[in-house]
Amino acid sequence: MRWRVSGVLLWLLMASVSGAQSPPKLLRRALPPESLRIGPGDLLEVTVLREPELTQHVRVLDSGDVTLPLVGAVPVSDESSVQAAASIAKAYEKGDFLKHPQVSVTIEQFATQTVAVLGEVAHPGTVIITTSRSLLDVLAMAGGLTKEADRHITIERGGPWGEQIHIFLPNNSADELKADVSVEPGDRILVPKAGIVYVLGDVGHPGGYVMQDNSRLTVLEALALAAGANKTAADRHARLLRKTETGYKEEPIPLRAMERGDKPDMELKADDVLFVPFSARKNIMLGGAGILASASAALIYARP
Repeated sequence: MRWRVSGVLLWLLMASVSGAQSPPKLLRRALPPESLRIGPGDLLEVTVLREPELTQHVRVLDSGDVTLPLVGAVPVSDESSVQAAASIAKAYEKGDFLKHPQVSVTIEQFATQTVAVLGEVAHPGTVIITTSRSLLDVLAMAGGLTKEADRHITIERGGPWGEQIHIFLPNNSADELKADVSVEPGDRILVPKAGIVYVLGDVGHPGGYVMQDNSRLTVLEALALAAGANKTAADRHARLLRKTETGYKEEPIPLRAMERGDKPDMELKADDVLFVPFSARKNIMLGGAGILASASAALIYARP
């Protein structure tokens, strides 16, 4: 019986000791990842504790490597400074040059600290950032979107994989903030030109209208943007010119039936031309070539 009691006490003692040695869960929190990554051309300071002769100021090569004493080339491209320090320490340890080396890496100068902003912005070109910035901030630094900008924006990451991120920025401030993403140094931003639909003829404001809301626009929506058909319009003879591989194709549009709800509204495509003729016979019979000539000189409108 005494042996059994001693065994139980010994087991409890070992359990309490092992429990005391296990670290609390609060100490296991992961550190937040660094946002800036090392790229070709960056200048690094590599420091090895207690090894001053191994301290170096090195430039990252186009290959993504840094050349260091004893170990030679070590790949560090697209790594954070902490990850690069671990890679260098591993190289010294693997080559049996140092035992348990303590390495630190500091990015002294970024060569890839610019972001290229291309397409439909006020000032296309490069903007300088030294840390992660929001997409809205970078677009503002480039002067903002033009009135003909498509809000389907592409971000190409500057890392070796060239990852592409496709973002839609709604034309609404609250939704726009929710859709915002981070841009890193070395990224490229492409803002394409939005599609344009032309509403010509006897309407309140003839011209071209930018397809801003998710690139969607219907016949009645486009007509409303153009302030509707005038009272003198021959809206029964309205027609649509649509671009095809062989040229423009004409088709009649039952405009009055759409307005009454007897016919479904029709979704338009980029470069469509909706023509509402005047009541005069010569305008009713105006051919496609004359309509397209008017479209080429039309003013372009964008909704605020």
